[in-house]
Amino acid sequence: MRNPLPSFATVPPPDATADEPDDAESEGDPRLRAVFISDLHLGTAGCQADALLGFLKAHPSDYLYLVGDIVDGWQLRKRWHWPQAHNDVVQKLLRRARKGCRVIYVPGNHDEFARAFADHHFGGIYVAQEAVHTTADGRSLWVTHGDHFDAVVQCAKWLAYVGDTLYEFTLRLNRHLNSTRARLGLPYWSLSAYLKHKVKKALNYVTSFETAVAREAGKRGHDGVVCGHIHRAEMRSIDGVLYCNDGDWVESRTALVEHMDGRLEIVYWQPYRSASAPHVARQEHSLETE
Repeated sequence: MRNPLPSFATVPPPDATADEPDDAESEGDPRLRAVFISDLHLGTAGCQADALLGFLKAHPSDYLYLVGDIVDGWQLRKRWHWPQAHNDVVQKLLRRARKGCRVIYVPGNHDEFARAFADHHFGGIYVAQEAVHTTADGRSLWVTHGDHFDAVVQCAKWLAYVGDTLYEFTLRLNRHLNSTRARLGLPYWSLSAYLKHKVKKALNYVTSFETAVAREAGKRGHDGVVCGHIHRAEMRSIDGVLYCNDGDWVESRTALVEHMDGRLEIVYWQPYRSASAPHVARQEHSLETE
């Protein structure tokens, strides 16, 4: 029988003074209780690794949840793409664990190979099929990538691979488009996110996914759920269950964070707009505790 889901937040938080602070973190940044990120897709050209490193630098935390699709095994099997920035992300995550942050890795469908190593530690990072996080104000959050609620992934995997190829093409087109926008002084804009919002079937799929995940969390007796998979950051109540999607790091550059008082918030990370900019702008959206 598999061990019960780990509830890491019931363990006393690590002593932030037990070791010197991470040399890549700013001493002036407020410490968070937990950070949830997913869909990094390391190993693809679409991964915004530099922006992610900036986010992690500015958001030290006691707990860090990696909610699936951290490494894109699907794309790496097609062609190898692993620049130095992707190594830097891996080293940053390992350093977090070494410095006392509790790092929990819940694999997704693109890194499903890691599910074979559930209940093991690697470099201080704990791998789990799923997890339960208890917030500072006592709410129970089920942490799962969410691909098990995707009928395409579960029932027609070949179609998921086709969709992944088309998605990669959209991302390549998006990179060229935003290079032009940057030269014109215009902000980042996501073509794929725009298409998702415009296509009715895509919107229906997203709504069905969100409802299915939230209902399953409620059936399991949790107050909420944290997932990824669909690359759409969202935080709202569905049938009395708090649905939280932490977004992705190929399009939206978003994460879910928990403050020390248990307040949850989606952070929209804005990278440096110029080399001389002293700080990275940050946009936040919060949901009041119900």
